[in-house]
Order: sequence, then C-alpha cells, then structure tokens
Amino acid sequence: MAETPLPSGKGRSILVLLPVLIFAGLAILFAARLAAGDPSRLPSALIGKAVPDFDLPPLPGVAAPGGGPLPGLARADLRGRGVTVVNVWASWCAPCRVEHPVLEQLAAEPGIRMVSINYKDKPEAAARFLQGLGNPFEAVGRDESGRTAIDWGVYGVPETFIVADDGTIRHKHVGPLTPEAMAGFMEAVKAAARGGKP
Repeated sequence: MAETPLPSGKGRSILVLLPVLIFAGLAILFAARLAAGDPSRLPSALIGKAVPDFDLPPLPGVAAPGGGPLPGLARADLRGRGVTVVNVWASWCAPCRVEHPVLEQLAAEPGIRMVSINYKDKPEAAARFLQGLGNPFEAVGRDESGRTAIDWGVYGVPETFIVADDGTIRHKHVGPLTPEAMAGFMEAVKAAARGGKP
C-alpha cells in the first residue's frame, strides 16, 4: 500500500497556518457580534403586553418609604397607578448593591412609582439589605420560588421593567441601572407616560 506524500514547501506552511487562521477568523466574528449588542437591551417577548398574573406576599421587617407597613405586590397594583418601575433584585446579588443608589435617585423623581420583586431570597436577608441601604420601594413582593420572575421573562438579577398606567410592560433593562444608563431609561419612562408614543 502506497503512502500519500505530505505536501512540501508552501503547501505545508498553509496547512500549519490553517487552524490559526480559522481561530483568528472566528475570534474576530465573535468580537464583532459582542460589540454590536448591548446586553442591557436583550429582547423581551412581553414588551407591549400585559403584566403576567401574579400575587406576591410582602417582605416583613421593612417599612414603606413614607412609614407604615410595606405591602406585597400583585398584578392589580400595576394598573391605574401611573408609570411604575419594577425592579427585580436579591440581597445575594452584588450588582444589585451597586445599582441601589441609582434606584434611590430614581425613586425621588416626580411621577415615578418604584416597586420590586425580591427574587429567590431569604426574607431576613432581603430585609437586612433594605434596612442597611435604604428602601426606595413602595411595595416589595417576595418571589421565593422564582416562578413570577420566570413569568416576567427575567434572565437574571437585577432587571428593571417600566410598566405603563394601563398595565403593559413598555421597557426592560437587563443588568444594573447605572448613572450612564439613566438618560435612556428616563426617556423610556417618559415614553411610557405618553402611552408609548415617541
């Protein structure tokens, strides 16, 4: 049986470089796709649709911003109340801690109602988180199983939704809200207040 001779000279150089060239091409393609996408603008099938049905119990041990008991959160609380910002967070989430000062500033904005869904957290840990950092939320619903977050299409915490007065989800921000992201986020809040019209 005759052996196939290996290419020599120029042909051998190309064969040696071929894996390197393929890897470099794939790396460039991957980098271009990453640069083109903004992870905070991941698509959501719920944009323009009604908030899913849910009814979550309150977080004990935390007072509402104006004093008094902090209520839980249900679908009915997100209709007929103006624009509502719904933040999904957890005490074990480091980016949630980083974004918290931005949420407090957002809660101070006129015409914005801030509520939240506490995701897969222990109630005592969540209460300590808000007691230590401050509570910008008018209501906090405990989603200990994570089922409600799944229904909302949450990829991971933190995520923040804008819900219009009619109870439809108008915007979704994935990841922590940062000072740099606030201008665009506030534009989305204003659009929701106008009924989604630019």
